[in-house]
Amino acid sequence: MHGDWLSRLPAQPFAGKPTVIQSGSPGALGGARAQYHLRQSLVFLDARVINKPEAMVSQIMSKVDASTGELTDQATRDFIASQLNAFAAVVRQFG
Repeated sequence: MHGDWLSRLPAQPFAGKPTVIQSGSPGALGGARAQYHLRQSLVFLDARVINKPEAMVSQIMSKVDASTGELTDQATRDFIASQLNAFAAVVRQFG
């Protein structure tokens, strides 16, 4: 488990904290399997993982400028922005 070293701390640093997961992959699934595993670890650590929208960007190489690392695909940028807006709303409630 990725978070095993965290699970041993008496004061859990992720407990109750808003958390968001994003991934990008050159494949068709956009990192879905990695996200699933990370989500399991974060839930075990009692993090408040944002469930919707899930941001899994497939075929990332066609959506990023290789020289700058900038996300260039506008539809993907809009989708990531929607996830970050949802996350910001949860963080404000957490406040």
